Amino acid sequence: MSVQTEQLLAPHLQEDALAALMASGELPAPRPAPSPVPAAPALVVEPAGRQRITSVSIVVPARNEALNLPGLLAEIRAELERAELEFAEVLVIDDGSTDDTPRIATATGARAITHAHSLGNGAAVKRGIREARGEWILLLDGDGQHPPQELSAMLELAERHDMVVASRGGRGGSAHRNIANRIYSRFASYVSGRHIPDLTSGFRLVRASIAKDLVWVLPNTFSYPTTITMSMLRSGFSVAFHPFAVRQRRGKSHIRLFADGSRFFLIILRIATMFAPLRVFLPISLLFAAAGVGWYAFTWFTTGRFTNMAVTLLGQATLLFALGLIAEQIAALRFQNLSRDGR
Repeated sequence: MSVQTEQLLAPHLQEDALAALMASGELPAPRPAPSPVPAAPALVVEPAGRQRITSVSIVVPARNEALNLPGLLAEIRAELERAELEFAEVLVIDDGSTDDTPRIATATGARAITHAHSLGNGAAVKRGIREARGEWILLLDGDGQHPPQELSAMLELAERHDMVVASRGGRGGSAHRNIANRIYSRFASYVSGRHIPDLTSGFRLVRASIAKDLVWVLPNTFSYPTTITMSMLRSGFSVAFHPFAVRQRRGKSHIRLFADGSRFFLIILRIATMFAPLRVFLPISLLFAAAGVGWYAFTWFTTGRFTNMAVTLLGQATLLFALGLIAEQIAALRFQNLSRDGR
């Protein structure tokens, strides 16, 4: 049979074979339909200018601020109306005032929380952080020195940072307080490894989830700004500093220069040993090591001896360095407890 004849008969042969299979009930299994290929997820692009800050709690610690509170709360209300947030609240934490501070706060529509007696400015701030219901918390003093008009600029910076500190830049207060603040800021900059223009400013906007995680480490005194700034910087959170001009207050300040100033230094050392121990232990260890090597060189060239003092100094340097390493490992364990919501 020729090739052309086979080609002509091939379709008929295939039909006869298919008919035979149908008669015997042995049809070939149908091929499964190909599974649809899942479409690639669409790329979601957030529109420009979209805000992630939609709710803010403003916490105002106040003690005997009846002179300053009415004007300050009116300014805060005006700024909140301009901000057009989905949720906003004002909390006035009355720290055992003996004047009309709580009554004024309630009359102006703020949520007043009163301490039976004074627990300290830091304790009032901690109470406000715990009571806040917004996703962001704005802290400002009730003495009127912090202008609420800076809120819009701070909200804009907070779109890219975890905390925004309104920085005075060492200006606005008395001469001795400005000098003290510069010294504290330089020392804290060394400990944290980041330039800090204003360490003690109580005017700041911070993410509530982080602030609530750090409440346990904040002191009850005026040094709480030092603690929260150092803790966030050493924990790897993004902190921005926004310059502003501080206003003069009416009435008497409750800050005691020497008592609170010495407490600031202790707080810095405490936070340094808690979050960055090697910043403290390593320089001291190197100092002892240099003293030991120097004493050994002096006694060797003068008397040809290796004295017990050199052994003691070098041993102390080794011990301090080892303690610093252990403390650094313990400090690293603290980071896992911060910002537990993972945002």
